[in-house]
Amino acid sequence: MFIAQAYKVKHDFWRYLLGSVIIFAASFIGQLPLMGALVFKVMDTGRDVTEINEQSMYSILDSNVFLFLALVSFVFAFVGLWIAVKTIHKQKMVAIATSRPKLDWKRIWFAFIFWGVVSSGLVLMDYFLTPENYVYNFEPQRFIILAVIAITLIPIQTSLEEYVFRGYLMQGFGMLAKNKLFPLIMTSLIFGLLHIANPEIDKLGYSLLIYYIGTGLFLGIMTLMDEGTELALGFHAANNLFTALLVTTDWTVFQTHSILKDVSEPKLEFIDMILPVFIIFPIILFIFSKVYKWKNWKEKLTGQVHEPPTEDYKIIGE
Repeated sequence: MFIAQAYKVKHDFWRYLLGSVIIFAASFIGQLPLMGALVFKVMDTGRDVTEINEQSMYSILDSNVFLFLALVSFVFAFVGLWIAVKTIHKQKMVAIATSRPKLDWKRIWFAFIFWGVVSSGLVLMDYFLTPENYVYNFEPQRFIILAVIAITLIPIQTSLEEYVFRGYLMQGFGMLAKNKLFPLIMTSLIFGLLHIANPEIDKLGYSLLIYYIGTGLFLGIMTLMDEGTELALGFHAANNLFTALLVTTDWTVFQTHSILKDVSEPKLEFIDMILPVFIIFPIILFIFSKVYKWKNWKEKLTGQVHEPPTEDYKIIGE
């Protein structure tokens, strides 16, 4: 039902391609303040703008300023998504997020609290088991500023990604293929590959893409089984927000004034890929399936997308 909602609005695939261009263009416009600040800072110190690259830009600006300006682009992208959904598809935003009449905030908060507690517990357990890998990084004033920025903007960043990949593009590819497996795979691949520019890929290698693609697959399965993005919204927000506030490194995309700093030598162990993608994520899916009584896994993940009968379907459009 979640993907099939797109039948009742303008769903030609070219519209999703055009909408994606609008979202990308809006995101690019949103990145101009960050680009301008980097150029100004470099020129102000008498250096050459050619010094700005993927590695150096994280150290040119204060991490709070950098984080704020980086996250602003997602606000612009959200506006681009809204324009695409409303003007190109004549669709309501809620219809790309859930099959329910409105967002189920209980689901969002459940996933947010659940993964916030679990992920923070895993970090703290690692801290106590290997304290030599961490240094205390807490600076009250900078942390408060970080907290305000993170709590305000990170949920916008993660929600934009879920609305686009698990909502908008999931429906778009579903309308193209008329099945559920193709959009699940495609959105997971695109989501994972878009992380290829992250600095941690440069440090740990392309094998890390298995984790990102696996995360996309995990969130996609969650969305299709639950007929909406609410659980994915809560999980993704908790993952990024608690990470930004709790622990940072000098080589990841989120370099923040967090409480702890991981100073261990970056390396990618085989278990780092196996544990989250093939053990933790399936366990979470199992827990959520029991809480929300998911059934018909094969049909919901690989079945055909049929146009629902008009008399049984509430039209979501203008």
